[in-house]
Amino acid sequence: MGRGRWRKAGSALWRVVAVWAVSTLTMLVLAGILPDFKLQSDDGDSATRIAVTAAWGAGAFGLLSALVWPLLVRALLLVPALVLGLLAFFLNGSLLLLALSLIPEDRGEAGAETAVVVAAAMSAVASAAGGALAVRDDDAYRRRLYRLADRRRRRGTPGQPGPIAPGTVFIQLDGVGHDVLTAAVTKGLMPTVARWLGQSPAGGLPTHRLTPWRTDWSSQTGASQLGILHGSNFDVPAFRWYEKDTGEVMVSNRPASAVELQRRAVRRTGDSGLLTVDGASRGNLFSGGAGQLALVLSVAARRGKENRSRAGYFAYFSDPANAVRTALSFVAEVFREIGESTRARVERRRPRVGRGGLYPFIRAFATVVERDVVVAAVIGDMLAGRSAVYADLVAYDEVAHHSGPTGRDVEKVLRRLDRSLALLAQVAEHAPRAYRIVLLSDHGQSPGETFRARYGLTLADLVRAGCGLPVPRRAQRTHSGAEARAAVRAALRRPVEEGADERRPVRRAEPIVLASGNLGLVSFPDVRHRMTREEIDRRHPALLPTLANHPGIGFLLVRSAERGPLVLGARGAEVYLDEDPTDLGPLADFGPGALEAVRRTDGFPHTADIMVNSWYDPQDGEVLAFEEQIGSHGGLGGAQSRPFLLSPLVLSDPVADGEELVGAEHVHRVLRRWLGEALEPLMPVTGAAPLPAEASIPVDDSPSGAPTGAALAVVDHAPQDKTR
Repeated sequence: MGRGRWRKAGSALWRVVAVWAVSTLTMLVLAGILPDFKLQSDDGDSATRIAVTAAWGAGAFGLLSALVWPLLVRALLLVPALVLGLLAFFLNGSLLLLALSLIPEDRGEAGAETAVVVAAAMSAVASAAGGALAVRDDDAYRRRLYRLADRRRRRGTPGQPGPIAPGTVFIQLDGVGHDVLTAAVTKGLMPTVARWLGQSPAGGLPTHRLTPWRTDWSSQTGASQLGILHGSNFDVPAFRWYEKDTGEVMVSNRPASAVELQRRAVRRTGDSGLLTVDGASRGNLFSGGAGQLALVLSVAARRGKENRSRAGYFAYFSDPANAVRTALSFVAEVFREIGESTRARVERRRPRVGRGGLYPFIRAFATVVERDVVVAAVIGDMLAGRSAVYADLVAYDEVAHHSGPTGRDVEKVLRRLDRSLALLAQVAEHAPRAYRIVLLSDHGQSPGETFRARYGLTLADLVRAGCGLPVPRRAQRTHSGAEARAAVRAALRRPVEEGADERRPVRRAEPIVLASGNLGLVSFPDVRHRMTREEIDRRHPALLPTLANHPGIGFLLVRSAERGPLVLGARGAEVYLDEDPTDLGPLADFGPGALEAVRRTDGFPHTADIMVNSWYDPQDGEVLAFEEQIGSHGGLGGAQSRPFLLSPLVLSDPVADGEELVGAEHVHRVLRRWLGEALEPLMPVTGAAPLPAEASIPVDDSPSGAPTGAALAVVDHAPQDKTR
């Protein structure tokens, strides 16, 4: 035992010395390049003296980074997350200036701007060197990961046995449809997923199965994730909708609305959610009942110490190398988006939407900051041995809204997402328990230009024309409901913005028109109940014919006082849903399940007076978004309603042969079944007392359970040979 400990100590000391040497060399190189950075006295020094000075400065900087940096970040935890990321440069530079001041005889000196550059470079090089040494030495890497996990287990309840049952990690690739995933695998964009499916060029048997599933009519994250995590998405008719009983507009990605939706789901099911037992929720709209939370929107509105939504930022940014690397990647992503949008304008691509203003920063937040922090938190959960983790990566969805669901822009995002999956697969090999990685999406995206771009007016303009109300001479842009925008505002602690169509009208007799992708909702706020077709016709006799016969509209859902729910289409087409129609009329083009999805939504208490689904081209799969998006989701039509579920073969089949996986609530039941299967090895032998599930699960009392150091410094740089 003593010899083994000495060997471990010697190996650790070697890595420290190696990183110190690399940092010293980096400081020497920078001192030779940067005119405002010196490591010698005014009279000059020998090469040996300069090297000793560099070693002193590198050692002092490394020690300060290890000891002082976490304290600085914890003190600044109340600072908005994006501001903290930008402060990383300046805090790191301040530590370097402090380290230089500790060099004897004032031989170290640098300007403030130069100190920022030197500190960033040294942090990145030191992190890369440490990570490279750990990866090259598999035994050392494995010991380090187990040491992190053992440290977390020791914080748990004494006397509990180690984990026996395998854990499950659910990774949601927001907006990635089934067809997009299969195409990415075929093109070689996602080698990790290809390997799981047995389609890697290197060969190998499949370890996972791919199953498509069908969303509800509301094909968006709010409805899908609420159903998946909490088992019920009842009364979520769209991404945003007006509730007549309260006079409020509910928006799925607004923190206050997310809290209320989660409360309603828990009350309806009587269960806290999928992640109730030792679970972790990362980057989601809803908690799923998890005790460990990071970047969860339903708790973002809380204030005080009980709000752990932003705790994941501290766990990640407490490592200066992580902070610098993510900040640099953030800046690079901003310029990448500016370049891609400029190219799209120069090439005059169609369709196209505006991508200026703050959008490059919102995209960079979704594709860099949130991805890195969420992946780091999941790594911490796996090393802590948690039994169930659910994390949402929104990068693809955000980019696809503005660049389209296919093309070079999103292909780059898919490549980076696959690298994150490869890293998680590597960590699973060293976790204190076996892990089953389940990959899924909440919806897909359908391409197509906007309703406004094609017809020169918005849905709200068309509704006003049908009501005989004045229409603005110029169509106003509609608000975009991408999830990442609300996540940014929550991180900045700013109130969620409202679009013009989300505010109450000045005159209560005027209709409220809301857009959710290619799904529109029309409500009359002065009528307290859901208006019937007959009432609408009496008040505005031209409204329903105007909408139903417009070429950009696929169908309408209204309720008849005499015959119940009714679908209206062009040229007087009518389909009464309570009569099991044989002729689906305008619903026929929208694929299997359209009738059931529309009929279910009709039964919601807060369904709008008029539900409007846009035109859909079944040949090209295109829809017309009522928002400013060229890749959209929210209604029926095309790939948006066809997400995927990628599950390990060791788990039971999601559905029996010949059956379909339909609806988010069905997906929830499948995931619950799989979590139950993981506990089967813990079932007692005859006569033995049942072992509670909590008994085998270590507890982590850290803010998010995310480790720091080299394990997190390689989020974007997973070695390719480790993925095969």
